[in-house]
Amino acid sequence: MPVLTRSAVRVLGPLVIALPALLVACTDAQPPAPPPAEPGPVAVDAARDELAALAAAAQDRHLVAQYVYSQTGQPARTITFTSANDGSWRVDVPGGALGGAADISIAATNDGLFQCALPSAGRPESASCVRLGERDDAIPRRSDPRVQHPLTDWLDVLTDRRAALAVAPASPPEGLTGTCYSVDSTSASLNAPVEVGIYCYEGDGTPTGVRTGAGTLRLAAPPGPAPATVQLAGPVVVDRDPLDTAAPPTPDPSGSPSAGTP
Repeated sequence: MPVLTRSAVRVLGPLVIALPALLVACTDAQPPAPPPAEPGPVAVDAARDELAALAAAAQDRHLVAQYVYSQTGQPARTITFTSANDGSWRVDVPGGALGGAADISIAATNDGLFQCALPSAGRPESASCVRLGERDDAIPRRSDPRVQHPLTDWLDVLTDRRAALAVAPASPPEGLTGTCYSVDSTSASLNAPVEVGIYCYEGDGTPTGVRTGAGTLRLAAPPGPAPATVQLAGPVVVDRDPLDTAAPPTPDPSGSPSAGTP
């Protein structure tokens, strides 16, 4: 074994002393943390998928069904909904116009979108209909009873997974049955795609009820078979406007001629 000379010891001595310290420093230093992993694809919301599937089944469900429509401070009304085999539909709404004084129906057929005035205590005339536009047009707001939307065009929104909606399972509200989901809007727009509320369905797509801020729609009895197509309640006329949902304004007595005025 070679013997180190004094000059070699003088040269190597500092290195021998420093080496253990360097080894300790390397041992104590922790390796840098790895960069965070990129987040994976967002998991599909199971409740959203389930509701979309039920709404799609409701679009294909053809039936005649009666629903009880309840609103705070108003008597309950029975709404009749017909979804025919050819895709046409009709919703009869007692008290749906003139502030509740007139009964109406809304119908969509291959010939367009119609509002029909039905004989009622507030309007004893024969049934007649006016054309509102093409089948897929929006009903003018002033003539829209709105109760038909959960059964018709809102189904398009509920089946659209791109719609700005937040969906979660919900317990059926009192009086409602079926599988229910809480639906909220995730859009900051004042015009939400559907009304916030709870939507309920049977497994075959039958809408069993909806509860929103506007009221509650509840299936009253098992639905019946659908007709081949819907029929309008009366002839189509062109010499009148659709009925408004709001009551007509009360005449101003001050505008009437006073007694003795020619």
